[in-house]
Amino acid sequence: MIIDGRKVISFCSNDYLGLANHPDVKKAFISGVEQYGVGSGAAHLINGHTKAHHELEEKLAEFTGYPRALLFSTGYMANLGLAQALVSRGDTVFEDRLNHASLIDGGLLSGARLIRYPHNDIDQLNEKLNTRESGEKLVMSDSVFSMDGDIADTNGLVNTCRQHDAWLMLDDAHGFGVLGKTGKGILEHTSTTSNDVSIYMATLGKAVGTAGAFIAGNDDLIETLIQQARTYVYTTAQPPAIAVATIESLRLIKNEPQHRENLQTNINYFKQCAKESEIPLGKSDTAIQPIIIGEVEKTVKISESLLENGLLVTAIRPPTVPTGTARLRITLSATQTKSQIELLVEHIATHTTGNSY
Repeated sequence: MIIDGRKVISFCSNDYLGLANHPDVKKAFISGVEQYGVGSGAAHLINGHTKAHHELEEKLAEFTGYPRALLFSTGYMANLGLAQALVSRGDTVFEDRLNHASLIDGGLLSGARLIRYPHNDIDQLNEKLNTRESGEKLVMSDSVFSMDGDIADTNGLVNTCRQHDAWLMLDDAHGFGVLGKTGKGILEHTSTTSNDVSIYMATLGKAVGTAGAFIAGNDDLIETLIQQARTYVYTTAQPPAIAVATIESLRLIKNEPQHRENLQTNINYFKQCAKESEIPLGKSDTAIQPIIIGEVEKTVKISESLLENGLLVTAIRPPTVPTGTARLRITLSATQTKSQIELLVEHIATHTTGNSY
């Protein structure tokens, strides 16, 4: 990236596979603009839904293994719209305490009672589900937690929701395109299917490299969202050119596994270098690798020092993360080099351990 005229190496982008700048994706976007123009001009249900949108929804459904998929302008809007459309007063939403803000806000704004359970604690979720005997029950969870990089106990969630006749919704924003042998996300990674997870959401602005989001599910779910999800009904559709570019990104994810392989190589190399430099890491095996510093002022100073040395790593502070857990949130990409990773580890080590790589 270029910031204030200086070239820096970014270690805080969610463009995990480097597809946002892939030449084929850029060409597809340009061709989409030439065919459809820059904007869609209207909401999906007026006349903003184009052939490109429809084709993308069909390809997303096929890729994820669900009967249908529905596009939203952002992941935040998808999560708010889903909760508002499915539950209301008298119902209950259950959420992991470390869920993304959009999931929490969706539960709060739905009108249903929101109950949060300790992070990845399936036993506590089971106990809390036992307390609600009436109304609909919706369990919403990230698949990959955005600030810690660890993965939800998907099979535990599936089994618990079955026992309590609850809907299970997984937000796979940081897993889609990355997890699984072929990049199909958390379901492929954990050997679960659309029969196990009734509601699946993923964003397109991370590993896919474009913008927007989608929810996948059965016909009844998608028809309900089309009619009742206010964040779908009452907003302008994403530009058709974005849909054209996303179709190309999906093709690359399916046909070019080297991007995922490069990313995994970089994840493993970063963890190896960090271990050798005695930098404490969390339990993450994903592209999100947080280094907990604790104190806000110290975290900000390290981030500023890294930037002075040409390395962009954002300092994440409360209220985004709990008090006392301010951190450097490092995200790895398929496009980073070993020498860049070594440089990052060397500079972090001088601030956290006194060692150098």
